[in-house]
Amino acid sequence: MSAIRLLVLGAVRQHGRAHGYQVRNDLEYWGAHEWSNAKPGSIYHALKQMAKQGMLLAHETAPSTVGGPPRTEYELTAAGRAEYFRLLREALVGYDQKMDVMSAALGCIVDLERAEAVELLTQRVRAIEAWRAEVTEHYIPEDGPQQLGHIGEIMNLWVHSADGGAAWTRGLIERIEGGAYVFAGEGEPFVGVLAEGQENPYAHRDG
Repeated sequence: MSAIRLLVLGAVRQHGRAHGYQVRNDLEYWGAHEWSNAKPGSIYHALKQMAKQGMLLAHETAPSTVGGPPRTEYELTAAGRAEYFRLLREALVGYDQKMDVMSAALGCIVDLERAEAVELLTQRVRAIEAWRAEVTEHYIPEDGPQQLGHIGEIMNLWVHSADGGAAWTRGLIERIEGGAYVFAGEGEPFVGVLAEGQENPYAHRDG
C-alpha cells in the first residue's frame, strides 16, 4: 500500500474541501515529507489521479483577488470515503506495513470509533505474534543467529523489529483504552490541519 493515497484522502476529509496547496501544507505540518513520499509532485499527482478515479470531486474556484489562475478544490466522494476507510483499516491491521503507511494511519486513526481502533490494533498484535512464532520455529536456531553465519542476523533483525512493534502497539492500545484522544462520535475532534492562511511552522522554505 502507498501512504500517499491515505494521507491525501485524510487531509481532504478533515477540511471538507481543500485545494492542493492546503493538502501539501497539512502534510508538511504532520512531517510527512520527512517520513513518506508525500512530496509536492506526488501530492498533486495523487489529487488529480483520484479525481479521475472518482474518489475526489474537483471544484474549480474563482481566481483570487490578487490574480493568478483559478484553484481546484477537492472533496471526497462516497467512493473516496469508502476507499479512505478501507486503506485506514488495512494499514492498522497489517503487521508488516512500512513505517510510512503505519504513520499515515496513526494520523487518521481518530476518524474511527474507539472500540474499532482497539480491535484493529489487537488484530495487528495477534498477526505479529503469529508471524514471530512461525519464523522463530524455522529460522532462528536455539543457539542464536550466529549459528547461521552473518545471514542469521537478517531474521534476527526482523524478529527484534516485530517485538518492538508489538510492544509499541500494546502500549497504544492501553492508552486508547485508558481514554486518550477523541475518537469518532465522542465530541469535538482534534484539529490536525491548518486553517486557510495559517502559517505552517514546519514548512520547507526555498532558498
